[in-house]
This record gives sequence, structure tokens and C-alpha cells, in this order.
Amino acid sequence: MRLVPLGLVIAFASVVADQASKLAVLFWSRTWSGPVHPVLPGLDLVAIWNPGISYGLFPQGEAGRWVLVAIKVVAAIAFTVWLTRTARRLEAVALGLLIGGAIGNAVDRVVHGAVFDFVSLYAFGYRWYVFNVADVAVVVGVALLLYDAFFGHASKSPPSPQPMAPQSEAERER
Repeated sequence: MRLVPLGLVIAFASVVADQASKLAVLFWSRTWSGPVHPVLPGLDLVAIWNPGISYGLFPQGEAGRWVLVAIKVVAAIAFTVWLTRTARRLEAVALGLLIGGAIGNAVDRVVHGAVFDFVSLYAFGYRWYVFNVADVAVVVGVALLLYDAFFGHASKSPPSPQPMAPQSEAERER
């Protein structure tokens, strides 16, 4: 239970970083001479409102907006319940990032009706989708959970305290 505060602090920090960065870029973008502001080779800042689910796909109307908010809230609650049951620091950090990312983008949908995205990466003539800090938190959270599942402590711990009882041939064929 002592890992819950760690996960919640990570979630809070993720939401604050996400909302602060969006607010800063949103105000700063008003001073740009065009829609794209080059930062480094391979990195541009842009100001895009995403009314869709992902990559701007499936733009949602007013009802869809609230469905997406509800999905994010349910996900954040589910991850918080999971957080209360974890005993591993890496998993707590990952869940905190997932909670923070879900809440960060849900705040945008509630306040603005769409998610503000601003980071645009490109290389070799290809541009990836435009994203924000909440998206990074979600991706890093998922990556940490996958790492933990395949290489970390989760892969070394049994799924339950009781080993499975051997099954007879008749039970296996069912």
C-alpha cells in the first residue's frame, strides 16, 4: 500500500506537466509566423486540436466527446485500483503515468472539447503523428508495464500463490 502515494505523485506530476506544456505552447503559438514552428532538425512544434480518438481519426461530436471523457475516467479509476494492489515500484510508476496521461487528455476534452497536440517529429521524409506530454506518459507507462511483464519482477513471480494442480487427461480434453 505504500506505493500508492508514489503512483499518485507520478500521476499528479504528469497532469501538471501536460497541462502546463499545453498552456505554454498554446499561448506561445500565437506569436509564430506560421502554423509550424521549427525547433530542431526532426522536431517541430505545431498547434493542433484533435477532436478524434487517435491520430485525429474518427472526429467525435458532442456526445462522442463525453463518451471519450467517460472512457478515460473509467481507465484512470481502473489503473488506480490496480495501483492499490501493486507491490512493485516500477509498476506503480507505470500506473501513475497511465493515470496522469488519461486525466491530462480528459481535462482537454472537458475544457476545450478536443485534445491539444503540439509535438511533431519527422525523419527521412516521414512525419509521425502529432502528440503531447499526456500521450508520452501513456506510451512510457505501457512500455514500463511491458518491460516489467517480460523482463522485470512480474515475469519471475507466479500468477497465484497456489501452484496449479495436475490435471487428469479427461480434464485436459474438456
